[in-house]
Amino acid sequence: MQTFGAEFAVPPGYLNTPSIGIPPSHVADAVAEAVERWRRGEARPSDFDEPVARTRAGFGGLIGVPADRVVIGASVSQLIANVAAGLPDGASVLVAGNDFTSVTFPFAAQAYRGVKVTEVPLAELTERVGGHDLVAVSVVQSADGTQIDLDRLRAAAEAADAAVLLDVTQAAGWQQLDLGWADWVVCAGYKWLLAPRGAAWMAVHPRALERAIPVAANWYAGEDRWQTVYGLPLRLADGARSLDLSPAWFSFVGAAASLDYLGSLDLDAVRAHCVGLADSLLEALGSPGQGSAIVSLDADAGKVAEAGIVAGTRAGRQRFGFHLYNTADDVERVISTFR
Repeated sequence: MQTFGAEFAVPPGYLNTPSIGIPPSHVADAVAEAVERWRRGEARPSDFDEPVARTRAGFGGLIGVPADRVVIGASVSQLIANVAAGLPDGASVLVAGNDFTSVTFPFAAQAYRGVKVTEVPLAELTERVGGHDLVAVSVVQSADGTQIDLDRLRAAAEAADAAVLLDVTQAAGWQQLDLGWADWVVCAGYKWLLAPRGAAWMAVHPRALERAIPVAANWYAGEDRWQTVYGLPLRLADGARSLDLSPAWFSFVGAAASLDYLGSLDLDAVRAHCVGLADSLLEALGSPGQGSAIVSLDADAGKVAEAGIVAGTRAGRQRFGFHLYNTADDVERVISTFR
């Protein structure tokens, strides 16, 4: 299908973007071409520096931060581990109950040195910030698409002098984000950003940089990475790149193409499309829209599969995600399972 200026080879009824996004054809072609160059012995390690740099700018553009604040990695939990390791002994972390564990587990793993993680219902999070050193939360919840009120969270954190870590994995790519105020913003690329798995990013506010520890310090985080491949002393780059992980090359080739594409779109139009479909499904089933591209329903998984729908099962419910390549026909498929 052709939509939003790109071609997608997505089958009807694919509503599983919150698990794995489907790339535009030109993104998949870019990865295939890179693999072919590798197969023919034409690839060189330095060839991949340019696409990595493009993803820093592309991710930064999607969340409203400059490229020089952006760290690269392979997964959200891997990047958050740098933040968790930098917490002082006995620190207090506030999280939302039932948030994705890549957000919460890195902090819980610090319990051996007295770091305490407190779970509260998402609806209460902004009222409970006081007394905590850091708040870590997904902007859009993976299980059901519920969104945190970012303005209220920012105000509460500033009043309590608490740091904020935001996971935008289920938000970036379908809505406008302006998160330059947050201490850390993390994201995996293989869902709404339509990139291969193995590319992830973390934006670091300058005031937060010294509060993170490069737990996987490596050659790629060097100031001149091609001069830090051998020997001591430790010589990491200044700024956010000191936290870089060595990139999964082909994943970043695809991510560069997908972020270039998403960055060219009117994200207000993208949001209107995605949320419009999701809310129309809820309204057709007698519920108010929730303004999210993700919908969670008490649906019969067997009927969903029989209707040719690919969805996720999360927290005992069927989860449906609407992205660029979904249409009103996909909404009707879901509605048909309730008849």
